[in-house]
Amino acid sequence: MTLRIGVIGTGAIGQEHIERLHNKLNGSTVVAVNDINQVQAEGIATKLTPQARVHASGQALIDNPDVDAVVVTSWGPTHEEFVLASIKAGKPVFCEKPLATTAEACLNIVNAEVASGRHLVQVGFMRRYDKSYRLLKEQIDNGNLGAPLMVHCAHRNPSVPDVYTGDMAITDSFPHEIDVLRWLLNDDYVSAQVIMPRKTRHTRADLDDPHMILLETAKGVRIDVEVFVNCPYGYDIQCQVVGEDGIGYLPEPMSVLTRKDARLSHEILQDWKLRFIESYDVELQEWIDSVKAGEVRGPTAWDGYFASVTADACVEAKHSGRIVPIEIGARPAFYDRISSNPSA
Repeated sequence: MTLRIGVIGTGAIGQEHIERLHNKLNGSTVVAVNDINQVQAEGIATKLTPQARVHASGQALIDNPDVDAVVVTSWGPTHEEFVLASIKAGKPVFCEKPLATTAEACLNIVNAEVASGRHLVQVGFMRRYDKSYRLLKEQIDNGNLGAPLMVHCAHRNPSVPDVYTGDMAITDSFPHEIDVLRWLLNDDYVSAQVIMPRKTRHTRADLDDPHMILLETAKGVRIDVEVFVNCPYGYDIQCQVVGEDGIGYLPEPMSVLTRKDARLSHEILQDWKLRFIESYDVELQEWIDSVKAGEVRGPTAWDGYFASVTADACVEAKHSGRIVPIEIGARPAFYDRISSNPSA
């Protein structure tokens, strides 16, 4: 069986996913596309063999009986509409993060999925599929480190575009840590605090940088995350888990150690896509396989909702200077049925 996929959104990440789903991964083909830029969508469709059908709206694509499953890579504010429409149509939907741009919208999706009685939604938190993070999680889950006590993390970008403003370090970059650390620790957050260090000279007047974000989990683990998005030396993701019996470090990306110009050095990546490109392949291949098996095993709508609530608490903590409780209701029993697959 070949999974026939419709993709809503043909921007940069949409084009990359279309290439994966149609030409690289096993068991899927892209049969339909939609974008607010009709000309762009048509250009992408002509590159596919056979050519995908171009739909005038996301709803029309979802309604197409030839589409078995939907991938949403459009502008964030459209995500709620298209995910809800996919649930209503009974079609599995993979939605790039954010699940929606507000916690209320994410909760609308959670409630709709629970009401449908079927697990249909997966959120694109790709770090769960990164080989390095999976190796670190294995050390935690097998008890090799003992009970986790503290986690130290860094999320560093060499630069960000001019459209990256305001609180986007928290709402756009940090959600990756929000999700992957919950998954690593199998624990939820109960409070957030944000401390603003001295502002780097490399940033702009309209962008605070860097941030120090402190989280406390339900089990008492303390987490600190540095988010530094104008860090000139490169794209660098760090994670250290301090356990009762040992310390686990996120493996560094593979690179060649060189001796040159009186220096012993490793190359540091400059592009986030190079750091996580393999995880996107693994993520979407596992999604294809799970949908064909009649289930969705990856990050859930509840995970998307929890990330949104946590980010909101961090923004409030930043502007208030207070430690802000992270208050979220009990996870619906519906999500307890998700498989214990490593990606779940």
